[in-house]
Order: sequence, then C-alpha cells, then structure tokens
Amino acid sequence: MSSSTNSGYLLDTNAAIAILRQEAEIEALLHAVTASVSIITVGELQYGVENSGNIDKNRTKLDAFIANRTVIYCDLDTARIYGRVTIQLQRKGRPNQPNDIWIASLALQHHLILLTRDAHFQNVTDSTVTTW
Repeated sequence: MSSSTNSGYLLDTNAAIAILRQEAEIEALLHAVTASVSIITVGELQYGVENSGNIDKNRTKLDAFIANRTVIYCDLDTARIYGRVTIQLQRKGRPNQPNDIWIASLALQHHLILLTRDAHFQNVTDSTVTTW
C-alpha cells in the first residue's frame, strides 16, 4: 500500500462489461490509457459467458477482450494486502465481497486506479477509485 504514482487503470468487472458492450463513455475515458484486468475479473466474466444464452459468441468476445489487455495475477504480496484490506473493512463495519477485495488488493499492489461503478470500493484505505 504505497503512495507511489498510479500507472494506469485496473478494470473492475462492471468496467470490463461496459467495454465489452462498447459503451461510448468508457471507451472515450480509456482512449490512449493503459487498462489492465485482474484474473479475478476474468473469472467473473467467464462465469457470465458460461451462464449466457450464446456461449460461443460471448467466449469469442471475451477472448478478444483479454488478448488486448494485460492480465494481472495474484501472488503472495496480493494475499498479504488482501488480509489487511479485509480486516480494515471489517473494522470499519463495511465488509465486502471477497472477489472485490482481491480486485482492490491488486489495484493497490500495482499502484493502479480502480475503474468501477461500485461505490463500496471507496471504503478501501489508500485506494484510488474512479468511475465513468
């Protein structure tokens, strides 16, 4: 949880979905900006593909989306940040979904701005969160 300068965006799942839906607002925001995706978000998107009415078409869209992004994976440092963030949120009385805590932890670890429409990420100490 460093105070280093943020070096790009980490897409929350709702931001990734907005990109997949080609929403003009998010596309304008991300023009010429680095936007990475977490392995957690990839898993959530894959769940959406498997739960959809058109698995093959949606898998193709997801594969193209992933091919154009850096995928960020969890490691030991991520797990340590996850533990700290989880206890912070519990102490604030603001527990969160585990997947969202993993995503926030990766953003903190890699000094990325978390791009999301979920306001609860604002409760994560030291995080930088923005919306579109």
